[in-house]
Amino acid sequence: MCFAFAKAIQAQSTTSTDKKWTLQECVQYALDNNISIKQSELDLKAADADKLSALGNLLPSLNAGAGVSENTGLSFNPVTNNAQTTTFLSATGRVNVGYNVFDGFRNFRQLQRAKISKIASEYRLDKMKDDIALAVANNYLQILTNKANLKTFKAQNEITKDQIKQTQELVDAGQLPRGDLLEIKAQDATEQQQIINAQNAVIISRVSLAQLLLIEDYENFDIADEDFEVIDEEVSEKPVTEIISSAEENRSEVRIAEQNLELAKKDLQIAKGAYLPTVSAFFSYDTRYTNNASFDQRIADPNNPTETQIIGTVEGTGQNVVTEVPVLETVLVGAEPFIDQLYQNDGIAYGFQLNVPIFNGFSVRSNVERSQINIERSKYQLEQAKLDLESSVYQAYVDVQGSRQAFDAAKTALESQELAYEYAKERYDVGLTNAFDFGQSKLRYDNAIITLNQAKYDYIFRLKVLELFFGIEPLELKL
Repeated sequence: MCFAFAKAIQAQSTTSTDKKWTLQECVQYALDNNISIKQSELDLKAADADKLSALGNLLPSLNAGAGVSENTGLSFNPVTNNAQTTTFLSATGRVNVGYNVFDGFRNFRQLQRAKISKIASEYRLDKMKDDIALAVANNYLQILTNKANLKTFKAQNEITKDQIKQTQELVDAGQLPRGDLLEIKAQDATEQQQIINAQNAVIISRVSLAQLLLIEDYENFDIADEDFEVIDEEVSEKPVTEIISSAEENRSEVRIAEQNLELAKKDLQIAKGAYLPTVSAFFSYDTRYTNNASFDQRIADPNNPTETQIIGTVEGTGQNVVTEVPVLETVLVGAEPFIDQLYQNDGIAYGFQLNVPIFNGFSVRSNVERSQINIERSKYQLEQAKLDLESSVYQAYVDVQGSRQAFDAAKTALESQELAYEYAKERYDVGLTNAFDFGQSKLRYDNAIITLNQAKYDYIFRLKVLELFFGIEPLELKL
């Protein structure tokens, strides 16, 4: 059985006393609803937005604007540029296009950085899912362990109650001393306390898993009583060096550190780009309109368009110098139509702008030095991530070996304690041993069952941890 399952998880509101959550449902529900995972998904969306913004920086900018104003009093007419004391309406419109021709490759590097940042966010999301899935599995197996222990205590207590009845009959018949009956009753009281403690452990572990799944109905939350078997994918039989190598290739911890190093390298390239000149191009178109009338000069009399005026005197002769000048009059002219003014008053501007950095207070140099320091820091972090991963794999590998030995030993111990218990029970039933010795044998048998339960589920969990390190996906883990 693996984590993957086909049917959809019902909403939290459908949780009822009849609902028994399987391990697959718990893991999928956690992956769909866990707050930390949702935050990591938001980080991934933010990385997408950063990538889109970086891509947009490589494209031309296009902006349009318009304005309308009404002026009263003395002001300059935007069309005639004459100072006028009046009230008039004016409108302007413009379109601007800009393009960053060269900026030291910084925008291009920013796009590359945004792509790397998105990959790093994906790895962080994968790691978060791995961690949450493993935490859910651990909590789930803990509930199963506590339930198995509770079942053991109840079953053994039923045997004790039967022994009380049997002992009571033997005491009443004078075949056993009364002390044996008191001894078994004391054992029953101890077992009742153990049952209460086991019930509390089940409740606490259920609440813990419910909180991890963000389910508020603690009282009605429960899991299916599954009996998992130990399924070993033979990963534990592989050399630990092979597991470490696979972990370095597949685990998100190392991948995240590698991407952080790549981000630091891109930051250095971006910082160095500030040393280079920048070239930008622009183009703009604008026009204007006003509804204000203006003064204009025209020929006063078409029949007599000119007149003779003296403009000087010839020195020596005293002869006048004359010329013909037009006879003009000033008239008030109404505003031109709106469409006509848009064409008459429009204009364009275009050009290039070069900016050469010469001295900026060492800001560029300091940014470059900080970026170089961050690269060295990221290299150390990558080395540390590999060392931590290697240490974690070694620890997981040793834990599997140890838990396997503990599980095998627990099975052997249970077989021996079961035989000893059956022998003690037979002897007690025929009066060859006292209640105290029988109780001790039964206690050792109970403890052996509990130890086996804990060893079994601990071994299962340790195996799954090692398989995750080897690169098996959480939803593909078999239990």
